[in-house]
Order: sequence, then structure tokens, then C-alpha cells
Amino acid sequence: MRELARLKLDQDLVDTARTAAAKIVSDLKQHIDAHTTVSVERSALRLLGVDGVNRDGIPLPNVLVEQIQRRGKLGLGAAYWLGNAILASNLPVQPLAEAAGQGRLDITGLADQGEARVQKLVEELAVKALGEIASRRQERELLLRQLGEGPQPYLYVIVATGNIYEDVIQARAAVTQGADIIAVIRSTGQSLLDYVPYGPTTEGFGGTFATQENFRIMRQALDEAGSNAGRYIRLTNYCSGLCMPEIAVMGALERLDMMLNDSMYGIIFRDINMQRTFVDQYFSRLINAYAGIIINTGEDNYLTTADAVEEAHAVLASQFINEQFAFLSGMQPDQVGLGHAFEINPELEDGFLLELAQAQLVRQIFPGSPVKYMPPTKFMTGNIFRGQVQDALFNAASILTGQSIHLLGMLTEGIHTPLVMDRALSIENARYVFRTMRHLGEEISFRPGGRIETRAGQVLARAVTLLEEIAAAGLMQAIGRGVFAGIARTPSGGKGLDGVIAKEPGYYNPFPARMLAGRGSYGRG
Repeated sequence: MRELARLKLDQDLVDTARTAAAKIVSDLKQHIDAHTTVSVERSALRLLGVDGVNRDGIPLPNVLVEQIQRRGKLGLGAAYWLGNAILASNLPVQPLAEAAGQGRLDITGLADQGEARVQKLVEELAVKALGEIASRRQERELLLRQLGEGPQPYLYVIVATGNIYEDVIQARAAVTQGADIIAVIRSTGQSLLDYVPYGPTTEGFGGTFATQENFRIMRQALDEAGSNAGRYIRLTNYCSGLCMPEIAVMGALERLDMMLNDSMYGIIFRDINMQRTFVDQYFSRLINAYAGIIINTGEDNYLTTADAVEEAHAVLASQFINEQFAFLSGMQPDQVGLGHAFEINPELEDGFLLELAQAQLVRQIFPGSPVKYMPPTKFMTGNIFRGQVQDALFNAASILTGQSIHLLGMLTEGIHTPLVMDRALSIENARYVFRTMRHLGEEISFRPGGRIETRAGQVLARAVTLLEEIAAAGLMQAIGRGVFAGIARTPSGGKGLDGVIAKEPGYYNPFPARMLAGRGSYGRG
């Protein structure tokens, strides 16, 4: 990393914050370890080779898990019942799943083949699945070596037409204009579907459905565009909602590079049950970690409902918690793309100084993380000339503080879905600012005890206080008090609680232990 200006921060406070965040996550690990969910079990089946839909269009992983759950036997794990059924029926995975999908076979009603035999078979299938994911990771590493990539901050651009084939056209145009990362925004409401749509899709509202085939189509298009442009282009999609772990599986198999994956976003902003979410996010991050995928957390969303000045400490506290959840799943620091946003009211005097304080604070506390910096949206008015100025200041803050992932601001934010020419102007704006200020951060320093350093210290101190309060009360109870984004949720409320299942003695899922084996333990730092 370049030697940029640094703030003088109290390292004892930083250490205290990480200790409190580690306790918060450790306390929740007991709940995570004791439970599974329908989505975790569907994910295990997908990894073991179950794919496709039945004649009614219902995904076969859903059909099998619902069948097991109706019999009250999901507490042993879907992987166990699949393995037992393969041995008892002498059918391969996919024909067996199709037979169950047609109602011709009940996979829990076959003769017991013995735990040892079942686990031996399933372990063989698991090794094959993990080998496929590992090969996709190796493909990415090879392409990065061959093509290289653009300089940081990476230019991150969104496409969101609803039609995957139109998305491809817009993505290729963005790559030609200079984008380094293409994010395909997911169709509004998909996070609340308790199944994953199947196949390519050409209709979506506010975005395009996340399906494995859509992932494959865009991955192929970006590989071609990257080859022509002479640099590797990263692909991003959403790994959140009721099918969070399943989308992680799809992303791992289709070589996505980044996935939006926050520990609390679905709870707070989509009213998804927190007991469900914490179990799902753990398994989804295990998959992302194993696949070498960078996650993007969602702290920027807090500032859409809360004030960026008053609630800056809550953003920082969430970043500490997200970091510890990521480490729990075996993620390395360079996979933990923590989020924050340039959302201070432009009418506020010295607002840019306050924003520099927050951006530098986050960058400095999490030096190994590819922080994702989000543009102004809340105070974009439709005045495209002022919008360009706001985005230029955002671009300046990003290059001055050494951000890693830079989501481009759009001058037409709040007017319409960005047009190709809107993106071109935004990329031009960012490239100009980055070029003309490339080394400015190495030439300046923050005044000791000045406004920026003082503000950063205050935010850090308040974050520590909040984290210690959460550690004492428990994260579920703290969310119930609305400490994040001013939105309160309860442990028994929200969507998807009926999909949380207590594990029974003998529960079996071959993937967590294998995914964690050999990966570093990062603990609190």
C-alpha cells in the first residue's frame, strides 16, 4: 500500500473494539452451531450435485429439503438423507433428485444404509464439489497473472436492466469506458424469495434475477471483454436474503469475484428473521472464503435512514462486527470488503473534512481489507451539475485516503436507471480526479489535534462504547433496540423463522469442516 497521510489513533481503543466485536460474534456462534436452515441444507444438496427444477418449475433442492422437513428429519442434515438414498436406490444424484421431484421417491423412506457407508459416499461427492470450486479459483488467479488488472481504487459500475442479455451489452460498454468491476443489481424483492429462480431471465424490476445461468452468461461476457481490454474484470452479485448460502454456491461455481454479503443487512432492511440470517451468513461466508471471493458488507445502507454524522460510530461498530463474522468463517483480511459511504449532507459546513475523517479512519483501522466506498445518493437532488461536483468530491476523498473499491457515483442518481452515457461521464470524472490527484495523499499530512483527527478519535471512542454495550446485551437484543440504522427487529420476528431447524445428535454436513481445514485463524486482528 502507498504511504499516505495517517491519523494518530488510540491503538488501545482499536484493540478494545476488536475484543468486544469478537465476544459479540463468539456469543452468537453458539446459536449458529446449534442450528441449520432450509437454505443451508439446499446449499449442501447443490454442492453435492442436485440441480434443475421439476415439472412445476420448483427447484429440486427445494423439493428434496421440503420433503425431508415434512417428515421431521431435517435435523440430521439433507446430505445424510441424500447419501442414504443414493446407496439404497443405486441411483446417481441427479436421477435420484428428479425421481423425488416427480413424487416417485421419498428419500427419507428408504432402508438405512449405515452411517459409515453414507458418510463415506457423501465425503467423496463433497471432495469432487470442492475440487470444482478450487479449480474456478485457480482460473481467476491464472487470469489475473496473465491479464493484470486496473489500479486501485477499482472502478465499480452497476448494470441493472432486468434483462441479462441487455446487462451484457451495458457491461461490455462500461469495460470499454474503463470499469474494473461490474455489479449486476438483483431484481427488487428477490431477497424475500425462499428459492432461487432457474435459467436465464429477461424480466426484472430494478435489476436482474440472480440465477446460476445469469452468472454464467455474465462471467463469459466479462472474460471476453477483459481479454479484449487487456485486464481482468471482476464480477459482483448479491449474496443476501433468504437464499444467501445458495447464491454463494452459485457464485463459487461460476467464478464470481465479489458478493454483497452483510451479516445484518437482511435483518434490518428486509425484515428477514435474525436467527435465520446469522446461520445463513456463516455458511455463505464459508463458501465465499473457500472460493476466494471478496465480500462487500452493507454499512453504507445505514446512512440511507440514519444521519452520517450522528451515526458514524454505529457504522464503524458494524464494520468491526462484520470483520469478526468473516474471520469466524475462515475469510482472510483481503476478502473482507467492508462498506462505507459518502453520505454527509452537502449543506453542512466542513462536511468534506468530516467525510475525510471517516474515510481515513476506516482505511487505517482495516488496512488489509479492500474497503468498498459508496457514492453520494441520499442528497442527490436531480441537479446533474451539482451531482457531478458531489461525485468529484467523493472521488477526491477516495484517492486521498487510499480506498480499494470505488463504486462510481452517477450524476443522474435519483432520476433514472443510469444510461450508458451517464456511466461514461462518471468514469471520466473518476479517472480525471484519480489521475490528477494520484499522489496527493503522499504529499500531505493531517494536523495533529486538528478537526479531522479529533473527529476520527471521537467516532472511534463512541464505537467502542457501543460495541461494549452490545457485547454485554447480545447482538440480537441490541438489534431489537434499533442500534443500527434506527430500525428495530426482534429475534422471533421477520421472514423465514420457520426455516430454522435445531440440529439433532448425528447431524451431518460435510462442507464446513472441509472448508475451514487448513485456512488461517485470524481471530481479533
